[in-house]
Amino acid sequence: MRYTRKIELAASRQPAGGSRLGATAGLHEIFGRRHAVHTMSTKKGTRRAKPAPSVARRATIDAPSTLARDADRARADILTVATEEFAKKGLSGARVDEIAARTHTVKRMIYYYFGSKEGLYRAVLARCYENIRTLESELDMDALPPDEALRQLVRVTFDHHNKQTDFVRLVMNENIHHGEHIAHLAEIKLRNRTVIAMLRKLIGRGVTAGVFRPDLDPVELHMSISALSFFNVSNRYTFSQIFGNDMTSSKALLARREVVVDMIERWCRPDR
Repeated sequence: MRYTRKIELAASRQPAGGSRLGATAGLHEIFGRRHAVHTMSTKKGTRRAKPAPSVARRATIDAPSTLARDADRARADILTVATEEFAKKGLSGARVDEIAARTHTVKRMIYYYFGSKEGLYRAVLARCYENIRTLESELDMDALPPDEALRQLVRVTFDHHNKQTDFVRLVMNENIHHGEHIAHLAEIKLRNRTVIAMLRKLIGRGVTAGVFRPDLDPVELHMSISALSFFNVSNRYTFSQIFGNDMTSSKALLARREVVVDMIERWCRPDR
């Protein structure tokens, strides 16, 4: 990838963990060669010719924005591949060399962005949690009656776990480490407060409407939704082998999702 190679050159001129500004400066140097000032021969000798104003403007405006986009794209590519590697092999089994090879970059560039293998792993965790919290925040819960809004949230959560199986495996791996790395990610704790606030508001609406019991705890509700969605991915192969059920078929997933939806809604009812 051309853009990746240019970023590698810039990163190689900076110490590991250097500022992004430093990387952009290095990249600007590379791209700036496109706008090098030419020389002109005259009777008095050789003098430098001024670049056309439009070229000068592109050199100072277009190049930095392009470089920033390239850097963001390279970082996103690394995170995507690292997510697959860590989910498949765990923190100890994944290799930075393999991640570098798959992203057509070098280890130094990965360390420049993330500091270490553990830093990359933590960035992967943070992005995975951010993805599901963003998905939840995009739901217009207030537009639906509280019981239907709850059902919609459960369906979305179940589908996300089923589609993003790497997220489930990463969480399983992090629990093997007793949450050691997620403990360093204060932003996850702050971001996860949004789903609790959303559920607290939903419960309040449901209690007022008479469809939810008043002693519901939003953290317990969140845990129950997550647990039932999580199990269908984390235990699908062992459960299928033991009971002979294909838990990955479209028919099985649809049926299981509605069972989970019904279980959660019935648990929340005041007449349960």
